[in-house]
Amino acid sequence: MGKFTKEMVDDYADKLLIGLTPEENKLVLDEFDVIDKNCDIVNSIPNISSVEPMTQCLDDFEYELREDVAIKSDSIEDLLSNCEEKENREVKLPKVVG
Repeated sequence: MGKFTKEMVDDYADKLLIGLTPEENKLVLDEFDVIDKNCDIVNSIPNISSVEPMTQCLDDFEYELREDVAIKSDSIEDLLSNCEEKENREVKLPKVVG
């Protein structure tokens, strides 16, 4: 993929519904330039394609998992008694989108 352009950034911003000002657009383009330069640096490392990807940066890390123990919790009815509005077993909230 080539360099990002102002039009591309505006198009993506419109699709994400986050319209950008010209200053914000320039900031995004500057950040993409930095990312592109860093990718170029990584890609210029000799034999980078022959390096096996790591799944964990701490290969000698030992996991200590706790035992999964079920504990008794408060009843849903007790918890819902604190709500102003509820519908069945759910808290009723005001609509915040569209």
